Amino acid sequence: MMEQLYEALGIGRPVLDFAEKILAQLEERFAEIDETAEYNQLKVIKAMQDARVSAECFQATSGYGYNDIGRETLEKVYALTFHTEDALVRPQITCGTHALALALSANLRPGDEMISISGKPYDTLEEVIGIRPSCGSLAEFQITYDQVELLPDGGFDFEAIRRAIKPNTRLVEIQRSKGYLTRPTLSVRQIAEAVAFVKSIRPDIICMVDNCYGEFVEKLEPSDFGADMVVGSLIKNPGGGLAPIGGYIAGTKECIERAAYRLTSPGLGKEVGATLGVMQSFYQGFFLAPVVTAAALKGAVFAANVYEKLGFRVIPGADEERYDIIQAVEFGTPEGVIAFCEGIQAAAPVDSYVTPEPWAMPGYDSDVIMAAGAFVQGSSIELSADGPIKPPYAVYFQGGLTWPHAKLGILKSLQRLYEKGLVKL
Repeated sequence: MMEQLYEALGIGRPVLDFAEKILAQLEERFAEIDETAEYNQLKVIKAMQDARVSAECFQATSGYGYNDIGRETLEKVYALTFHTEDALVRPQITCGTHALALALSANLRPGDEMISISGKPYDTLEEVIGIRPSCGSLAEFQITYDQVELLPDGGFDFEAIRRAIKPNTRLVEIQRSKGYLTRPTLSVRQIAEAVAFVKSIRPDIICMVDNCYGEFVEKLEPSDFGADMVVGSLIKNPGGGLAPIGGYIAGTKECIERAAYRLTSPGLGKEVGATLGVMQSFYQGFFLAPVVTAAALKGAVFAANVYEKLGFRVIPGADEERYDIIQAVEFGTPEGVIAFCEGIQAAAPVDSYVTPEPWAMPGYDSDVIMAAGAFVQGSSIELSADGPIKPPYAVYFQGGLTWPHAKLGILKSLQRLYEKGLVKL
C-alpha cells in the first residue's frame, strides 16, 4: 500500500529503490538526532514551567498592549531557554532580516564600526549594512563596516580578527549558517572560541550571532558561551511551523533594552506591542520546535546522502556533523537548481500545482528561485528550497515539519531530476 501511495504521488520504482538503500544506512544517525531533540524538548518544557506559563498567556491584546502577561512570559521563556538575561520576542519583528537589522541599528551609533568575522553576510544584510547602497542603511548613519574572511577550512582567522579590531569597533557579527555560500556552517564550539577570543581583546565589544537555522540543532546555543545577542526568525526553527510571523533577540539586558527602544520608541520600549492573538501559536510552536527541527535535520541528512552518492558536491558532506538544518547541493547548472526546486514544490501540501521560476527578488543581487508550498508564507522551517541563479549553481534545501514530508520532498526532487535526464540511477 505504501508503494502504491508513493506511485500515486509520482515517485517511480527506480527512485524508491535507490532511496531505500540509502535510508537503511541512516538509522544510527537518526537516533542521534532524536536524542538531541529529546534533550532540547526537555529544556523548553523546563523553561515553560519555570516561567509559569498559564492559559491566560494565550489571550490577545490590542492597541498599546499594556500589561500583556503572555508577551512578558514568552520573553522569559526564551531567556530561560537560551540562558540570557532578557529577550525580545515580537510579532512586530517581521522576519529574520528585520530582527538582525533591529539588533544592529539599536546597538550601533554614528562613528561605530561593526565587523563580520565569518566572511560575507547573507545577501539581504548587504543593504542593511550598506555594502550595497540602500535607503536607511547603517552606512547612511556613518556606521562603518569591515569583514574578515574565514580560513580555507572554514575556521575563524584569529590573527586577522585581531588586526581588524580598532578603537571604534563596537560590534562583531557572526553568521552561524552559510547563507548563499558553500562554506561549512559554524558549530557552537567554534563560535564559543571566537567570542572568547574577541572578549579577550576587548570585553566591551558586543558579540552578536545570526542564529537563523541553528536553533535546537545542537544541545547548546551560542548564548551559552558569552554571545551578547543571538538573533533569529520565528518562521524558521523556533516557531515550530506554527508561528505566523515574528522574530527574536535574546541577550544581555542592555542589548535587549536598546533593541526594544528601537523597535517601538524611546521611553516605551518593551512595555508596548499588542500580540493580536498570536501568542498560542508562538508558545506551541516553540514547544514543538525541537522535534520539528529534528525532522528537518533528518531530511537534510537524507538529501546529503542521496546527492553525494550521485556525484554532486554537498555541503555539509553526507557523514559530516550538522550545525544547522540547511543542505546545499552544487549542481553546476541552472537546470539542476530549477529541477530540484520544481520537485520540492510538487511535494508541498499547499500550491503543489505551481511551477516555481527564478525572479528578481528584493534584497538579492541575482535572480532567485524559491520553492515553498507553505502554510505560512516564506516559512523555511517548512519544506522549502531556494537558490540564486549564478555560479556555482547551488540549491539550498531546508525544512520539513515532519520527517515523512521531508523524505517525500527529497524523493520528488530526485524524481524530477531523473525525468529530465539530469541524473542516472
